[in-house]
Amino acid sequence: MAFTRATGKHRRPTRVHRTTARAAGVAALTTTGVIGTLAAAPAFAAEAPAAEAPAPEDTGLTPVVTLGDTVAARIDAQALAQEQAAQQKLAEEAARKKAAAQAKKEREAKERAAREAERKRLNTFVAPIAGSYVSTGYRTGGSLWSSGSHTGIDFHAATGTSVHAVGYGTVVETGWGGAYGNQIVIKMNDGTYTQYGHLSSIGVSVGQKVTPGQQIALSGATGNVTGPHLHFEARTSPEYGSDIDPLGYLRAHGVNV
Repeated sequence: MAFTRATGKHRRPTRVHRTTARAAGVAALTTTGVIGTLAAAPAFAAEAPAAEAPAPEDTGLTPVVTLGDTVAARIDAQALAQEQAAQQKLAEEAARKKAAAQAKKEREAKERAAREAERKRLNTFVAPIAGSYVSTGYRTGGSLWSSGSHTGIDFHAATGTSVHAVGYGTVVETGWGGAYGNQIVIKMNDGTYTQYGHLSSIGVSVGQKVTPGQQIALSGATGNVTGPHLHFEARTSPEYGSDIDPLGYLRAHGVNV
């Protein structure tokens, strides 16, 4: 049985045309009963071309791309690495914040300790005469004092005994003080004033900074006295008449007298 094509420009049959032609041929052979004969002829069957699988565009189905195990493993490894890197970054950021907080805490603790040490240092007081004692108390009455009572306390001391600043301060007065003889007045860092009288010599000048225990003078018997000693006063101002209890003042600053 022969098939003919119309005359004219011939084109190569497409896959669709070839498939349709084969289907038509099979139908024709079935009708004539030839297909049964061909099934019994092995040589002819071997020569028949194998049926081609239909293309996706012929079936209307969407092709599915399947990734190999190697590609999938690489993608999983990359995702895992990215996750680990993100976790590592978070851990490093948390560690940095923790270290910064700890450093801040330690810095603040050091600053507090430094402030406390400075406060204690500035609040350090000593006795004006080392190893001495009070020979005349505060507010002792008598005709020896123009005000009728003692405005300070007297420390027993021979002439030439070292006199010390009782704390941190600045010298505001030096020189002759009338009944006090040679004197020194110091403004303390806490705003109070201390006075040292009847000195035989003065070793500091106005404006000079002094520290606790620093030698500022030598004791003597200048001014209105009956014998050598150190007259010590605590005041609220540098002026006479602003005196406060000097013994209580020293004891309030930790001096055991």
